[in-house]
Amino acid sequence: EREREREREMTSGVEDGKNRSVGTDHNHQQPPPPFQGVSSYPPPPQQQPPATAYPQPAQPHVPGYAVVDVRHSTEHHRLPCCGIGIGWLLFILGFFFGAIPWYIGFFLFLFSRNPRERPGYIACAIGAVIATIFIVIGALRGSRVWS
Repeated sequence: EREREREREMTSGVEDGKNRSVGTDHNHQQPPPPFQGVSSYPPPPQQQPPATAYPQPAQPHVPGYAVVDVRHSTEHHRLPCCGIGIGWLLFILGFFFGAIPWYIGFFLFLFSRNPRERPGYIACAIGAVIATIFIVIGALRGSRVWS
């Protein structure tokens, strides 16, 4: 007799007072909660505000000290010699005046503190080294030391 009751309960979809029918009643059921992820997985990163332009460095703040923004306090003036700088002018003139301006640019490079002039001075230093190598080879070849 119990088995028959059990079969009736299973066929009707009711067991232990619970309705297990497939039919849905949307008015009385709540939607399932959203998927929260695996508990062992790290949480998603917090959203950051969108970047407005180039990345801006954080402003240093030290209580009790005055902080000067270096980016705006240093003014970049135009380089001399039509804006190319003394180093590049000496490099160009070295082709016309036999490498003497390159040696001048090399010595200016040794004592220069302006980072905007340094690339021209470095070009002069490289030109001076190459010119010295050619001068030494030419002098030795003309003196018949190697022949």
